[in-house]
Amino acid sequence: MSNSAHARQSQQKLSSKRLPVALLSRNSAGKGSRHGLVEAQPFLKWAGGKSQLLSQFHPYFPESIASYCEPFIGGGAVFFHLKARFPEMEVALYDNNAELINCYQVVRDHVEELMRLLDQHLKEFRAGGERYFYLVRSQHDLTQAIERAARMIFLNKTCYNGLWRVNGRGKFNVPIGSYKPEKVSLYDRSNLMAASRELQGARIAVQDFRHTLRDAARGQFLYADPPYVPLSPTANFTSYTKEDFGKPEQEELAALFADAARRGARLMLSNSDTPFVRKLYGDFTIKTVSARRAVNSDGTKRGRVSEVIVLSGQ
Repeated sequence: MSNSAHARQSQQKLSSKRLPVALLSRNSAGKGSRHGLVEAQPFLKWAGGKSQLLSQFHPYFPESIASYCEPFIGGGAVFFHLKARFPEMEVALYDNNAELINCYQVVRDHVEELMRLLDQHLKEFRAGGERYFYLVRSQHDLTQAIERAARMIFLNKTCYNGLWRVNGRGKFNVPIGSYKPEKVSLYDRSNLMAASRELQGARIAVQDFRHTLRDAARGQFLYADPPYVPLSPTANFTSYTKEDFGKPEQEELAALFADAARRGARLMLSNSDTPFVRKLYGDFTIKTVSARRAVNSDGTKRGRVSEVIVLSGQ
């Protein structure tokens, strides 16, 4: 048997067992491996990213996945984790954030050129500091895909708390973070190459969540991580795109979730633990997980917070 055939056989054996999560993912980029290959981790910081929750999610993932879909890809932690378990699964990744989707497409298709541009950004940032950050932030009208992706990663790694927030005109408006330029790293080469490898063959496109949920097919596993319902009446929905995601959108998402479940799709959804969310998904299995909340203007309100995952039961 050839080495490549032996590796594929080993991967299939690995996928068929519910191994402890520690064997399926790693906490730091570039340190985990699967048969000599670095296991990809998210290459973007993302508010509400799910890396910290994978061990709690693990019991609720399907035993096998042939087709996988996400309508809100975000940082991609769940996707990268499941791709390591099920390397042969078909993948469709969607989001309404055009800059984010472009970034994933470029990592998939032009990773070497992207890294060269990121190296140039880092060189300029170390020379120009804050002045260079705001120069790049002001470049809202870039047209080249690789330049747009490099800009997004640069801003994501140097802005305040790694937030991606835009105003009503769709322009990124997060201020610079308190990073020393000489301490900043924009990417880990081995991890970005691993992410590119895992994204090969994936369908990646800008698409509204309504379209994605309506297309969810019988047997497909769909994980939805929408903008969360605020925990208090005074809190605001996070604006990852210029479009709002408020109460009507949450209600529509819940209805589409129910429709897809009736069609036989297997679904899992994350949201905040509020009476509103529990009422929306009252007909489904609801589990509670505990997350660290790191993004809050009041440092005293950062800490552990309860979130829910909703399961369709298929």
